[in-house]
Amino acid sequence: MLGIKQEALAFELGDDWNQKKVSILEQRETVDDRIMKQVSDVLKIPVDAIKNFDEEQVINIISNTVNNSDNATGNSLFSYHPTINPIEKWIEALEENKRLTAELLKAKDEKIELLERLLGEK
Repeated sequence: MLGIKQEALAFELGDDWNQKKVSILEQRETVDDRIMKQVSDVLKIPVDAIKNFDEEQVINIISNTVNNSDNATGNSLFSYHPTINPIEKWIEALEENKRLTAELLKAKDEKIELLERLLGEK
């Protein structure tokens, strides 16, 4: 359900547990409440979520809320229509480069003017 390996779960459950014991636990139809609570605490999910988990319901929810064929509805997993135009971004970068160059030239001119005034005063 959460993609946790049996070995990792066994390690978190304690020294009495191993991968084989977790595998056997997963195959049981019913699980002791004490063990269920222990597993719930390790996985950090409510006991009811484990007891009521239904893989078919999860698949139905996903298939009913995700539509990869139509991005206009806003419920798509993937965007097939990127909104970034690389040419526009390149032009924006060039404009920013021009602006920064102009600022540097202005700052350079101001420093030259200041130095000329300082030299003229001496």
